[in-house]
Amino acid sequence: MKKFGALRAIVTGGLVVGVLDISSAFVIWWQRGIALRRGLQGITAGLLGARSYEGGMTTACVGLAFHFFIAFVVVSIFYLASRKIAFLTKQPLVSGVFYGIGVYIVMYWSVLPAAFSTFRHRLSNELIELAIHISLIGLPTAFIVRRYSQKTEQSV
Repeated sequence: MKKFGALRAIVTGGLVVGVLDISSAFVIWWQRGIALRRGLQGITAGLLGARSYEGGMTTACVGLAFHFFIAFVVVSIFYLASRKIAFLTKQPLVSGVFYGIGVYIVMYWSVLPAAFSTFRHRLSNELIELAIHISLIGLPTAFIVRRYSQKTEQSV
């Protein structure tokens, strides 16, 4: 039963976090006049470079799939950590805030600069992205993992 609890937590969390995060990206892209296809191709550009913009809907779909893959990895890391650190499920509000900050730091201070040589930090974007990572990634991850952890513990 524990394996199914882990799978449910990771799948549910990955889908919820993936949908919330990509929805926020869609809104930001729309505000900036960036077409959805171009934005999704931008995600793929982290893997393929500038040629991703020449791939049409194929590279846009790869970008969407890669985005959800990252969401599942983010939730999986939290889930696995929560098996060793009980605080993560006992205090989901606090752990979710700090996890969102941690994911933000990894993405915006390591992954994006490494993937895109033109990536630049702007304070106005930093605050928005930090708020997104806390509220749409960290907190949902922590509360979903907590919910499925409680179900797993009750069924044992």
